[in-house]
Amino acid sequence: MLPGTALGVLVGDLAYTVMAVRLARRTGRDDVTAMPFGIDTPTLFAMVFGVLGPVKLVTGDPVLAWKVGMAVTIAIGAVKCVLSFAGDWARRVVPRAALLGSIAGVAILLIAFLPMLKILRDPLVGLVALVVLLVALLGGVRIPFGIPGAFAAVLAGTLVFWLRAGLGVGDHSLAGAGAGLTLAMPWPTLAWLGVVDEAVPYLSIALPFALVTIVGGIDNTESAAAAGDTYRTRDILLVEAVATVLTGFCGGVIQNTPYIGHPAYKAMGARAGYTLATGLVIGVGASVGALGALVGVLPEAAVAPILVYIGLEITAQAFLASPARHGAAVALAFMPVAAAVVLIELGGALAGLGRSAVELTGEAAATYQALLVLGNGFILTAVLWGSALVFIIDRRPAAAAVVFGLCSVTTLCGLMHSPLPSGAVFWPGSAGAPLAVALPLAGAYGGLTALALLLAGRAR
Repeated sequence: MLPGTALGVLVGDLAYTVMAVRLARRTGRDDVTAMPFGIDTPTLFAMVFGVLGPVKLVTGDPVLAWKVGMAVTIAIGAVKCVLSFAGDWARRVVPRAALLGSIAGVAILLIAFLPMLKILRDPLVGLVALVVLLVALLGGVRIPFGIPGAFAAVLAGTLVFWLRAGLGVGDHSLAGAGAGLTLAMPWPTLAWLGVVDEAVPYLSIALPFALVTIVGGIDNTESAAAAGDTYRTRDILLVEAVATVLTGFCGGVIQNTPYIGHPAYKAMGARAGYTLATGLVIGVGASVGALGALVGVLPEAAVAPILVYIGLEITAQAFLASPARHGAAVALAFMPVAAAVVLIELGGALAGLGRSAVELTGEAAATYQALLVLGNGFILTAVLWGSALVFIIDRRPAAAAVVFGLCSVTTLCGLMHSPLPSGAVFWPGSAGAPLAVALPLAGAYGGLTALALLLAGRAR
């Protein structure tokens, strides 16, 4: 599973490296930065808890679960291949504030906030690394010997960690330490063909994540353009789609996606070569079993500050690169992401207590249901909410009506606001469809559509 997933990362990183080199040659610039690329973390959780785990629990067969995961991953990649051709159109019609606002919400609340918790679990290591990073990259202080700021931060935190370990102070057990090198090459396989029927019921859980990464890829392309590197959206999306299909064919079960953080990588001095290095380290490291050893050497608290910096940089870009009058739309796009973060932390807290959300009652149960509705499909919700507010600010009620109508349709099938704990999509007429929650919300969006159309008529 790991070598197949790493192969997709390797192929995607190599393709993005080539795209960056071509852009540099075409524009005559030497500061072009490649788009970051890797596995999609939300899909990892969806596959583990929504596909692999349930199949294993029902059948008791881990190999069957793996094959179903492959089939689902290939289906996700195939859907993304189709959707990728609409990427350029989407960038033209969706306001920049909505695209950057949705990605900024993910950046500050998922990419920056959660790693900040890791920093505070080990402040001696984490805060030292964070301050070194901020002083170098935001304060403009030159590190001795010309050492890059990000590398200096990780090095400082790691040195503090291991010096403390040498003194016998603190807990220095590192999860993920390597268990030895072993060769595992990713080879194509058709083992998944025999389990297509078993995979079909799980597509309703997995396929929405194809749409999420497509929207995220569009967001990331706009973010790169705002930082000065203009890539064709179709090409960015097609690379992630093909890499995902290749991942599934070679035994991987996690889809690939372009990462948030291009402007931050650019500010850290990264150009085209860093994606080449990343692809080789991940691809080769997974094939020979070296990634566990690497994780064992680097403490989490020393690496987490890089993610915090990326979150800060992306969030600042969303406000600075959007028209000032659209600032409220950028901020509005944060709210669905905030619900997703609370759901993640609340789920962890309940699990730690040996409880589940179904045991909640009264006001707590109502609050959890509201968080579930707001958090599921948070990327699409953020983009659509941000777009609607931009059109309202710009006095374009007809465009706002289109967005509200789209919100109503997607709510009826669970692409956004799914009230199911898994976040799965559903057909409104199907048995078990949660219409008691979906219908009132879809109706509310329908009412907003009618109101916006009325305002558009008055304007004419």
